[in-house]
Amino acid sequence: MHIFYSPDINGNPYRLTENEAKHCCCVLRLNIDDLIYLIDGRGNFYTAKIVDLSTKKCMVDIVDIKNNYEQRNYKLHIAIAPTKNIDRFEWFLEKSTEIGIDEITPIVCEHSERQILKTERAEKVIIAAAKQSIKAFLPKINELTSFKKIAEQNFDGKKLIAHCHDGEKTLLQKIIKPRENVLIFIGPEGDFSKNEIQFALQNNFTEISLGNSRLRTETAAVHACSTVCLINEK
Repeated sequence: MHIFYSPDINGNPYRLTENEAKHCCCVLRLNIDDLIYLIDGRGNFYTAKIVDLSTKKCMVDIVDIKNNYEQRNYKLHIAIAPTKNIDRFEWFLEKSTEIGIDEITPIVCEHSERQILKTERAEKVIIAAAKQSIKAFLPKINELTSFKKIAEQNFDGKKLIAHCHDGEKTLLQKIIKPRENVLIFIGPEGDFSKNEIQFALQNNFTEISLGNSRLRTETAAVHACSTVCLINEK
């Protein structure tokens, strides 16, 4: 199944970008009348037939559209402090997109080791993962912002903060319910500060545990994403 990301589909026939045309012709070696599939990131999944093809041009006819393709009945938003090693953060972006997530907000915390993030690069990683996993809905990636700004915002659902400090915490899988919107905060390598945890509690967050193991930031976020997905598959 050959999938292409085409956010600007607005007519039929539709012309793929020059890069996608080159990929069709020179890499995949597709031919006229072959079927390909398009996603627009807004939930539409298209089946298209190639009607004209060269190294610089690929024209397709849309032959079928599935709207709201595999739309979930809950929203998952993870706010995460990007790791010092950007490859680890991009691994999280890739895997969470493949598993299923709606929104990602990179946050700057007191113990953050990374305070610069190229959103354009992050979007490319997400698009590639969406194509790989056949996701018609593209997760939203927000600009890097402060911990407090996100913690203060209203959210229509359960607000959770995962950390490794001592104290009474509830396991994630025991606190969430199917079809429930969830916002989860995942801290930096140095964890959230006590002041940040207190600020989150003042803004109606609940403290959670992701288990007994001490997980890396990116592993914790993928674990949280997977847990929410599994709870909603029951």
